Amino acid sequence: MPSRRHLVAVAALVAMPAVALAHHGWGGFDTSKVLDHTGPVARSTYANPHGTLFMVKDGKELTIELAPTSRMQARGLAEDDVAAGKTLRVYAYQNRGNPKVYRAEWVEVAGRRVELR
Repeated sequence: MPSRRHLVAVAALVAMPAVALAHHGWGGFDTSKVLDHTGPVARSTYANPHGTLFMVKDGKELTIELAPTSRMQARGLAEDDVAAGKTLRVYAYQNRGNPKVYRAEWVEVAGRRVELR
């Protein structure tokens, strides 16, 4: 009979992919609910697991998930491009569970569009 410790370890290993999928699974975003917004970045992070923009639209702060830093760098989107105060156009899909969170398909900075997916 398996020990309690063994069962806990197996449960943790089984749960890890589900947690990763829940965070990184794009099925959680509704492609019929598009955000196409141009405005200043209130604040941002340029870090893994993915960068994040915080922008205000209609008086509400939105969280916009970007790509991992390696992908952003490879596609020419630098940390300074998404810094606070920069004006960006963001095309993103709304999270099904949290309508204040979006996943960016692309961003446009200084007339240059950068595909993130």
